[in-house]
Amino acid sequence: MYAFYHSFVHLLFIGIIALFPVVNPIGSSFIVSPYFANLTRSEKRQAVGKITLYTFLICTVSLFAGHWILELFGISIPVIQLAGGIMICKMGWDFLSTDKENGPSADASTVAESSGYASIQGKLFYPITFPVTAGAGTISVLFTLSAHSASADMTNYLINTSAILLAIIMMCILVYIFYQNTKTIIHYLGSNGEMIANRITAFLIFCVGLQIAVTGLKSLFKI
Repeated sequence: MYAFYHSFVHLLFIGIIALFPVVNPIGSSFIVSPYFANLTRSEKRQAVGKITLYTFLICTVSLFAGHWILELFGISIPVIQLAGGIMICKMGWDFLSTDKENGPSADASTVAESSGYASIQGKLFYPITFPVTAGAGTISVLFTLSAHSASADMTNYLINTSAILLAIIMMCILVYIFYQNTKTIIHYLGSNGEMIANRITAFLIFCVGLQIAVTGLKSLFKI
């Protein structure tokens, strides 16, 4: 019994430590905060709830069936890294090239159409959940954890898998908390601080995407 308990706690600890840097709920919350700018509190709660659910589903599917899905379509992890990096780069560039100062002078009907939950409903899965919240790095880590938890003994397998699932749930809770409260954090920065934070975050998004893409290229060409 002690061995089972020790294995559970050990894998839970490993899962949290391994998933936190790749999910990065704190950094990701600043990355996606521009998408929530025109949402009411209830709309944001609804959006964040769906993002959290999608994140859990991606992580769970990756843990149990991700390896076979990629083999079915003949896709490798480096290709996912390259494609995901390009998508994140595009997102960062879009944020960098957006001139928020022109927003108030925009036509009122255009602003009305672009605000509210409907404006981001189609973006909750892509790109907010994948690849920003749970991307290629998360999938890679879960593949590794899945292999680490494999065991011929069914009891050991269930205990190990339960530990990793609990780690995933804890990451999803952190995603919900930070995504829900990012606006409050930014509010304390003030308008100028918010603009500076958004620009710096946009640049970091671009850099992160470029780094992921370069990592994928290195793996593809075995550099």
